[in-house]
Amino acid sequence: MSENQNIEWKESWRDEYLKWICGFANAQGGKIYIGKRDDGTVIGISNSKRLLEDIPNKIQNKLGIVADVNLLTENGQEYIEIVVNPWAFPVNYDGEYHYRSGSTKQQLRGDALTNFLISKTGLKWDAATIAGISVDDLDKESFDIFRQEALRSGRMTKEDLDISNTELLEKLDLIENGKLKRAGALCFYRKAEKVISGCYVKIGKFEGSDLLYQDEVRGSLLIIADRVIDLIYLKYLKAAISYHKETRVETYPFARDAVREAVFNALIHCNWADNIPIQITN
Repeated sequence: MSENQNIEWKESWRDEYLKWICGFANAQGGKIYIGKRDDGTVIGISNSKRLLEDIPNKIQNKLGIVADVNLLTENGQEYIEIVVNPWAFPVNYDGEYHYRSGSTKQQLRGDALTNFLISKTGLKWDAATIAGISVDDLDKESFDIFRQEALRSGRMTKEDLDISNTELLEKLDLIENGKLKRAGALCFYRKAEKVISGCYVKIGKFEGSDLLYQDEVRGSLLIIADRVIDLIYLKYLKAAISYHKETRVETYPFARDAVREAVFNALIHCNWADNIPIQITN
C-alpha cells in the first residue's frame, strides 16, 4: 500500500503534522502512520507511550476535533496510527485552513478558501468565527474612529452609537454565539496581521519606473483607513496654493471625501484571504 488521498506515512512525530490532520479533516478523512518510511516500511518509534498521550491532546487543543490514536505493532516494532474522520464544519490550524488533495496537503487561500467555507457552512471567509481574540482584545481607537465616521456620514445617530462595544458588534452582526467573526477582528483588532498576514497597505511615490519613497500602514482596518487618508494628503499629494484676499487657500487635486470613499472601498472589497496587501501608487 502506498501513500494516497487517505494515507500518509511519517518516520517520526512533529507538531507540524497537525496541519496534515487538519487537511484530512477538511477533506475525506484519512490515516497518518507515525514510524513508517515513505515506502511503507515500519521502522518503529521509541516514545510511543508519550505520543499516545500528547498527540490526542494536541489535536483537540489545536484543532478542536477528536481523532483516534492507536498503537500498532509489526515485527516487534511499535508505530502509531492516527485515524481522522471528515468533519462537517471547517477545521483550522492557527487560522489556516488546510486540505488533503491527492497525496499532498494544500493551504486554502483566496477564492479556494471562500468556496470551501461556503460549501461547509454557507458562510464567506470573513463571516467565519475565529478563536483566540475576544472583544476585550479589540482596540479602543478603532472603535472611536468607527463611531466618528458613522456619525459624520449620517448612517448612525449618536443614540445608535451610545452603546457598549459588544452591543455595537452585535448590532453590526460581527459576533456569533459570543465569538468574534473574522471581519470584526480585521476591523477592530490592532494586530490585524495576526488574523491575516497580508492585511496592511503599501503607499509608494514613483517618478517614472523609479520608486522615490514608500510607506507601509498597519493596524486594524479602521486605523489603516484613517492613517492612509492623512498620509496621502500630508505626503503624497501636492496642493495648489492661491490667495483669497489675505487668506491662503490650498486646493488639492482630489476632494478629501472622494479619497476617503476610495480608500474605504478598497479596504472593504479587498480579498484579504489572498494574503496580499493593498498597494497605492502616486
